[in-house]
Amino acid sequence: MSGRHANVCFITVDQWRGDCLGVAGHPVVRTPALDRLAAEGVCFRRHYAQATPCGPSRASLLTGQYLHKHRSGLNGTPLDSRFTNLALVARAAGYDPVLFGYTDQSPDPRVLDVDDPRLRTYEGVLPGFRAVVDLPEHLEPWGAWLRELGYEVPDDVRRMYDPMTDAPGAPVRYAPEHSEAAYLVGEVLAHVDRCGDEPWFAHVAFIRPHPPFVAPEPYASMFDPADVGLPIRHPSPEVEGAAHPLLAAAVSVPGVPGPHDEEGIRQLRATYYGMMAEVDAQLGRLFDGLRERRQWDDTLVVVTSDHGEQLGDHWLTDKLGWFDESYHIPLIVRDPSPEADAGRGSLVEHRFTENVDVMPTILEWIGAAVPVQCDGRSLLPFLRGEDPFPWRSAAYWEWDFRDPIGQWAERTLGITSDQCAISVLRDERGKYVHFAALPPLFYDLELDPNEMVDRATDPAYAVTVLGYAQRLLSLRMEHVDQTLTWTVVTPEGVLDGRDPPPFARR
Repeated sequence: MSGRHANVCFITVDQWRGDCLGVAGHPVVRTPALDRLAAEGVCFRRHYAQATPCGPSRASLLTGQYLHKHRSGLNGTPLDSRFTNLALVARAAGYDPVLFGYTDQSPDPRVLDVDDPRLRTYEGVLPGFRAVVDLPEHLEPWGAWLRELGYEVPDDVRRMYDPMTDAPGAPVRYAPEHSEAAYLVGEVLAHVDRCGDEPWFAHVAFIRPHPPFVAPEPYASMFDPADVGLPIRHPSPEVEGAAHPLLAAAVSVPGVPGPHDEEGIRQLRATYYGMMAEVDAQLGRLFDGLRERRQWDDTLVVVTSDHGEQLGDHWLTDKLGWFDESYHIPLIVRDPSPEADAGRGSLVEHRFTENVDVMPTILEWIGAAVPVQCDGRSLLPFLRGEDPFPWRSAAYWEWDFRDPIGQWAERTLGITSDQCAISVLRDERGKYVHFAALPPLFYDLELDPNEMVDRATDPAYAVTVLGYAQRLLSLRMEHVDQTLTWTVVTPEGVLDGRDPPPFARR
């Protein structure tokens, strides 16, 4: 770096599948800006989210913890105030972490007055961030900007997503340079201009390609549905759901085009790819803006997502369950420092990384201590061309599918709310899915990479399944709360086992 200052540009894109990158070899998707970023940094090809939906996943991303630690399992489940987070640690290190977008974090009601308006929405701002642009689902800041530009904007700004006609894949009526992504990029660059030579720390959270599946032209028609592949799934929802009671319940929920609506599912996928192209174009505008402002070589850039999208695979849309489509996400990191020159342009394809690694990576880069609560590890060695050992041999994620208000899952499956939970261990060879009160699943990924055949009850796999179950139990034991685990009260006072012991100090 120039030594002038060190900035952090931490970007999330919402509901972006890990396979949907040009650099990942996708046959249809085009992402020139992200591909260029990967060429200057490192692309982690086996990167996974810790949970779904948005709130739980972002809680893991921003606290560095697994779901079974932070326990914010649903959109609207409060995040315990005892946990620190990326923004609070960065603020203590001297930065002013600012937010453009949203964090979807519900505050701890025990530390707020009962009339606090923050207790009326799950889309709260994570403590520690200063929201320059708070852009939750109502999208009102974007709507206000559109009104200034002369658009007739409905009272409910989300109606701007209404397509212009009823034709399949019809575009919306705003121009691409006026999308919510374009608005956000303009605000970020304006903030950078205000900062001048002062270091800055920005979390930029784009809402797209989260549904609804619509886009402005030229992105709405950028991809021909005829060129888009069909989903990976069994012949019918009924056959798909026969594998497991939870899957049977999930595929029965309306939303995926039916078995005879090939045109519908192709159009859905084509539009999704167009939405990605629109966001990628705005990311390119942001990166070019930093280059023009001579900030690029002083800025750590991190791009990831909160979760993926089923996109019709296994007769599902949205993000849920245990399939890779919902949890495999992109991660690209560009470190501008000379120490990272050895890793530029590399693809990390043989190591599993997770969103709990992002917080330790950013904190180490800015020179801040990584809190003991974090379950992940810094990725800086990979950025410097190293292959750290030991490293995890599998990815781990969880899904809390309870319905505390409507009790839909509980009534449908005949289980309690506390039993509405799964844990997943996925390595190169297989995927083990453990349920609190339902039968487990096991997929032999070497023979069945698309997760079509459950082998959990196959006698030939009994020893293998047991081994995965034991590994999963060990992982859970290793990642319990360790807030005071390393602390020991002794006659010499309170010691921390993470520090060199007194006899080793010189």
